[in-house]
Amino acid sequence: MPYRTIETFTTESGAAAVATGKDRSRIAASPLAALLSVSLALALLVCPAWGEAKVSSDTIVLRGGTVFDAHTGTMVPDQTIVISGDRIERVIPNSTAFDPPAGSQVMDVRGKYIIPGLIDGHVHITHQLNLAHMTGDEVFPLFLAAGVTSLRDVGDTIMTQKLLARYAEANSGSCPRVFMCSPLIDGSQPFHQDIGWAVPDPEKVPDFVADMAAWGVTTLKLYVGTERPVGKRIIEEGHNHGLIVTAHLGLYSAQDAVADGIDCLEHIWSVFDYIIPDGPRPEGYRSSMDLTTPKAQDLINSIAQHHVRVDPTLTIFRNSLLLTDLEAVWKNPDLAHVPARLQRRWEAHRAGQDLKPETFDLRKREFDKYQELTGILYRAGITILAGTDTPEPYVIPGFSLLDELERLVESGLTPAAALQAATINNAGILKQETQLGSITPGKLADLVVLSADPLADIRNVRQIEQVIRGGIVSDPQELFKLVPTE
Repeated sequence: MPYRTIETFTTESGAAAVATGKDRSRIAASPLAALLSVSLALALLVCPAWGEAKVSSDTIVLRGGTVFDAHTGTMVPDQTIVISGDRIERVIPNSTAFDPPAGSQVMDVRGKYIIPGLIDGHVHITHQLNLAHMTGDEVFPLFLAAGVTSLRDVGDTIMTQKLLARYAEANSGSCPRVFMCSPLIDGSQPFHQDIGWAVPDPEKVPDFVADMAAWGVTTLKLYVGTERPVGKRIIEEGHNHGLIVTAHLGLYSAQDAVADGIDCLEHIWSVFDYIIPDGPRPEGYRSSMDLTTPKAQDLINSIAQHHVRVDPTLTIFRNSLLLTDLEAVWKNPDLAHVPARLQRRWEAHRAGQDLKPETFDLRKREFDKYQELTGILYRAGITILAGTDTPEPYVIPGFSLLDELERLVESGLTPAAALQAATINNAGILKQETQLGSITPGKLADLVVLSADPLADIRNVRQIEQVIRGGIVSDPQELFKLVPTE
């Protein structure tokens, strides 16, 4: 079986890194893709690791910065953060007497803003990349360079995820944390053959869920072909194993899934599609829907009462609906950091779209409705998550989460609420509240140092100076060098 060729090289900074050779295995979107992906990941794990664009010390002291409190949504000025190993040891006022231990790395962060490491709540680390003849490790440094220190996978081949998660932990100076998910749980003919798993019989659910738990997944993901009998059994068995159950809904209605105890709904469609009025659906109806009907209000109230979280993934909808119209999508400056193979894959997708200019207004108003509904959900007290669906076309690994925060603020969330969505809320859906999501003593030391205040302007999340992942300080510019150009 052919493996991708791998060679080591040295970056401009002198750090050892890994380059992918030109002779790569071709991966088709078929069941064989899973086996090939595993083979590639196995080859990856026995190779030299990527260069680590990092500085590490037993103790790191950040003096004088303004710290975002993810629980209250406020900035706390003039704080000192002490990191010991991979944990936050203390957070104290800068005026408090404190002598750093000998050998500590002391960082003067006066005038800087420190937020928790961001968590992308909707990622695929195999799907779509395989179509570009890539593996997830190649884009991991992009996530970290954008301040994204953790990924919530929401459906991929299980063995590939496991190997990539293991690789990420072994190379924590250049990779985010990876939290695993089941393949997409679907009907007898899975919609996505490469990452779907047919579970059409409720009697098969207990063994399937037990197997997923044994693999170490955090999340079970229901997909469009799952019907209620299987969906309800997955929820029950998943909860028995302490797992989160989420869904991109189709045949299983949101009303039923919420009543049955689903934990989360993926994509704003998983709400929007179930409040469409009964009766005829004229052309462009999605762009002019009334979101305040009794049907809509009943579902929104039910979501709130059952404490179901919603991950709108607005960026993927903006990029797909307006792909051929907005140069901001397909000429995004962040594309400069994306490997050419992935860019070619995305450009081929864009070239195949049949989005007529005369339909732009309808498509734009449809996206506006998705943002309007997101704002309604937020104001109803529903917990909003921040996820992207990267690496779908032009949903750039890492940087698309920064786009998503902008889309959430445009939808009516405050900048603080948007940051909470990508930090403490996403930590909650991973059951990692005691480890991640806030700058709190005892938690893992995942932080981002910014040069400007994101509460004044959410776009300031792009003003990244350093990223700290588990007590390892990384420079975004050095991380970019670890991403293959081809």
